[in-house]
Amino acid sequence: MSKWEMSLLRLSALLSGVLAVPQTAWAMHIMEGYLPGSACVLWGALCLPFVVGGVLAIRRTAARQPRGMLLLAMAGAFIFVISSLKIPSVTGSCSHMTGTGLAAILFGPLHATVLGLIVLLFQALLLAHGGLTTLGANTFSMAVAGPVVSWAVWQLCRKGGVNRKVSVFLAAFLGDLLTYCVTSLQLALAYPSPEGGVAASAVSFLGVFAPTQLPLAVIEGILTVLIIMGMESYAQPELREIGFIREGA
Repeated sequence: MSKWEMSLLRLSALLSGVLAVPQTAWAMHIMEGYLPGSACVLWGALCLPFVVGGVLAIRRTAARQPRGMLLLAMAGAFIFVISSLKIPSVTGSCSHMTGTGLAAILFGPLHATVLGLIVLLFQALLLAHGGLTTLGANTFSMAVAGPVVSWAVWQLCRKGGVNRKVSVFLAAFLGDLLTYCVTSLQLALAYPSPEGGVAASAVSFLGVFAPTQLPLAVIEGILTVLIIMGMESYAQPELREIGFIREGA
């Protein structure tokens, strides 16, 4: 059995363990029925172009860079596993890592959108995290906004000559934090504060997530760096095919 096959086997075993362990659904994802119908439709409509673009982008990757599909599958598994591990906050809510930064760095934000949507759909159906009516809002925060920021930070750092490991860390770290900022804004728009309106409500929701999310974002950044380092050691041909490593580097 090759090293890649062994890695896939271990990932599948870990995924099986996550699914098999019963747990209380305290997820960060906005729960079923929490948003008004108009907000559900709005966020779903905003996600639609990104999802369609992501499907087309994955089709191009499968046709032109078939070896990269293994990396894409591993990035999807990474999103599912670490976004399913939740840490209760001191305020009674819950935080978790997102994992979408890895896919955005390797392939771009559109690929990450499709992977994030698939993960959120499975979590809503199998783990009772989030919901179907709030799928659009959760997808926009975790699988659209977060990956766009991760990809933009990665591109800026790469063009600016920043160290590769530092660039990967910053991209994953800031993408994770932005996800929670967008979620707080979504909740604030749906439930503005009687005193202070949307801005005051957004600050309150950010205060709910911040105590646990800041250290989690740091952990996600470090984990993403370690995974990239492992790929650079064992998957250089695949990384060159998708353009992450340039020829001669």
